[in-house]
Amino acid sequence: MVHLKKQKKEIDIRLLIITLLLVVIGLVAVADASAPQALNTFGDKYYFIKQQAVWAVLGLIALFIFTKIKYTFWEKLAVPLFIANIILLILVLIPSFGIKSLGARRWIIAGPIRFQPSELIKFTLALYFAKLAKGEKSILAYLIPLVIVSGLMMLQPDLGTTMVIAAIGLSQIYISGANFVHFALIVMGGIGASIVLVMTSAYRRARLMTFITQSQDPLGKSYHIRQVLLALGTGGIFGVGLGASRQKYLFLPEAASDSIFAVIAEEVGFIGASLVIVLFALYVFSALKIAARAPDTFSKVLATGITVWIGAQVFLNIGSMIALVPLTGVPLPFLSYGGSALVMALSATGILLNISKFGTKTTNEKRKSK
Repeated sequence: MVHLKKQKKEIDIRLLIITLLLVVIGLVAVADASAPQALNTFGDKYYFIKQQAVWAVLGLIALFIFTKIKYTFWEKLAVPLFIANIILLILVLIPSFGIKSLGARRWIIAGPIRFQPSELIKFTLALYFAKLAKGEKSILAYLIPLVIVSGLMMLQPDLGTTMVIAAIGLSQIYISGANFVHFALIVMGGIGASIVLVMTSAYRRARLMTFITQSQDPLGKSYHIRQVLLALGTGGIFGVGLGASRQKYLFLPEAASDSIFAVIAEEVGFIGASLVIVLFALYVFSALKIAARAPDTFSKVLATGITVWIGAQVFLNIGSMIALVPLTGVPLPFLSYGGSALVMALSATGILLNISKFGTKTTNEKRKSK
């Protein structure tokens, strides 16, 4: 009797390596970019990197744990996690619970832990929509929670994260097989709502005008984008050298978080910055392959949502740095300073890696193998 050896299920090693490389690059970049602000504010140039290192370790532990937990486990938690997250988004708006910083209410402090519910909602929304897709719900079942979440985000206010959430939701609605006419109406409605939100807010309208007229008011409204462009221009092809950035010395606002790509580009130049972009492109490409090979509707829609989440943030962050889109304040995944964002991105990647273990061949791959 011939005994067939059972094939061992392996995770997507390429995605894992890319993720680890991005985390290492992020730690080096945060240590470098945050030093002047940390020294000026706390008298310790390692203040921010010590925190980021702790969050990176916790995030990597979560990643490796989640690679071992079968993705179907998350389907059972989709509804309670989403409802709990909605409650947190409401609590963050209440002064006695939410912390206001830089003109926005985005943080909740629980003892020594400070976190952003807006980072968690990207995951719980993707999870909830994946569960809806499996049940083949109506378009309103998607639209109502998407509008509620977007509304709560705009009350913080946080247009950048709202755009990421909209991208996650719309991509999942599309991949779920929604009626094309309904989908098109939702997209057009979302674009119309965005225009209204921008034009009815003096702050957001000023951001848009700054993007359109970047040369005006260089010491005022255009200061941030001018400093970013100075960093990029100074870097040139090969950069000024690792650790030699001038813009990080309190010229560049949020150097270690929103603007970290500008510091990277200044120090390692066009070539180094391009390599970072290539790593992100490879991450998205690998994640899309996992989504395409996902074994069922739930895993396919969930993998798509996670992929779009990371890809949308990369596009908005780097796009704003090169003046392709207005400044949004969205962190660069794996690289920007911020514990909530890093832990959630690594946790979501762990789920992607678990889905990759159960992947099947696509139709095209089956044809090629014949």
